[in-house]
Amino acid sequence: MTATLSEAPEAPEAPPARPAAAGTTRRQRLVLVVLLAAQFMLAVDFSILNVALPVIGQGLGFPLGGLQWIATSFALCAAGFTLVFGRVADLLGRRRVFLAGLAVLAVASLAGGLATTPGVLLAARVAQGLATAAVTPAGLALLTTAFPEGPLRERALGLNGALMSAGFTSGAVLGGLLTDLLSWRWAFFVNVPVALAVLLAAPRLIAESRPRPSTGGPAGAGRPRMDLPGAVTVTGGLLALVHGLTTAGEHGWGDPVALSALALAAVLLVAFWLVERRAAAPLVPVRVLRRRTVVWGNAAGLLAFATETSLVFLLTLYLQRVLGFSALATGLAFGVLGAGTVLGGLLAPRVLGRLGNRGALLAGFLVQAVATAALLLLGADRAWLGLLLAATFVGGVGNMVAIVGFMVTATSGLPDEEQGLATGVATMTQQVGITLGTPVMSAVTTATAAGGTVLTGVTWAIGVNTALVLLAGAAVALFLRRG
Repeated sequence: MTATLSEAPEAPEAPPARPAAAGTTRRQRLVLVVLLAAQFMLAVDFSILNVALPVIGQGLGFPLGGLQWIATSFALCAAGFTLVFGRVADLLGRRRVFLAGLAVLAVASLAGGLATTPGVLLAARVAQGLATAAVTPAGLALLTTAFPEGPLRERALGLNGALMSAGFTSGAVLGGLLTDLLSWRWAFFVNVPVALAVLLAAPRLIAESRPRPSTGGPAGAGRPRMDLPGAVTVTGGLLALVHGLTTAGEHGWGDPVALSALALAAVLLVAFWLVERRAAAPLVPVRVLRRRTVVWGNAAGLLAFATETSLVFLLTLYLQRVLGFSALATGLAFGVLGAGTVLGGLLAPRVLGRLGNRGALLAGFLVQAVATAALLLLGADRAWLGLLLAATFVGGVGNMVAIVGFMVTATSGLPDEEQGLATGVATMTQQVGITLGTPVMSAVTTATAAGGTVLTGVTWAIGVNTALVLLAGAAVALFLRRG
């Protein structure tokens, strides 16, 4: 599975024999538990406040138009700074960045729970987003370097994917329960004991991974350096991209603010590419961006996250606006999807072992596409709920197999000192995919429902969603090498 950093000839070849999986040591299992606990907590944070937003707005006096910034401020920072922090982790040490991010997350969560004004709460959400941008790629890099490339790493990434999906799903349920039974403030406070437990355990279990300085050359040539022009352009570009997508989802794709933000994002990301081609110590070396595993692995991951998260949005419309379900009943219905993704994460290492990276991606997307296409049959009465539950369960299995295949593909063949970079790019892909899907599907639904019903719009959007899943599978089949 490993490859050199320069591209090999594209001649077809049979998948190489995979090494047999050795058993994990007790220390590796404990490291896995600590890292997965942190990643699960971060996944919960993405959705735990969604159902509590109206209550928070009433409690702190948020204006209606400002309520969205409780979620948007977090998403902007989590997506915009993840690539920079991934590279910082490579240069300064993954464990150091991981622990620093967790400490910031604990303080920010405590501040958010104690907030008495909108300004303090938004500052806490910004700090939580920055902490997430640091902890996620650093934690994934620690995980990939703790397990050798092959079956052990695939098993670890499968468990990581399963627990992250469970965190996304359970976050909304947990947020609703905490808000109803205690207070919305506990949606913040719940992070503090988990972060403190990981902060106490991690230094004893996880070894620091430091950059290996180069030898020879002038004095100081081997010291880590940061590509500041690259960091500024890519961070600004990602911030503008996420802001533009979020604004378009709320106000439509013709909104001048959304269009201006997306245009600025395009300019800054092109500038980033030009900067990286000339930088002496680039943030993302162009040779890495030219690797097929990195390019097409991340392209597949982008569509995997965009299609499944936007499908949740579409089915929320269907369940609440067409079938008349309550918010709580809708959340419980999505528990079936969560169960499917957890199963997919557990099955993914076996699928990877049998089919390889490319085969696992293709199989995952094919299963997801068939399950999503089945939702085109949904009608306007509750008798169709059984089809929805079965299709979302099966689609969740396929989607998670594809996501684990994406993570393995996008981080394979790179040396340990570049794993923070690889996981930073993969995390950026995840964040942008989550942000991208819903505005696109919302636009399709709005445009096609104008002359009909909500069900008509949802059905058309599900068709587009299915087509995007098939497009992802076709890209993998055509452009990603076997092996």
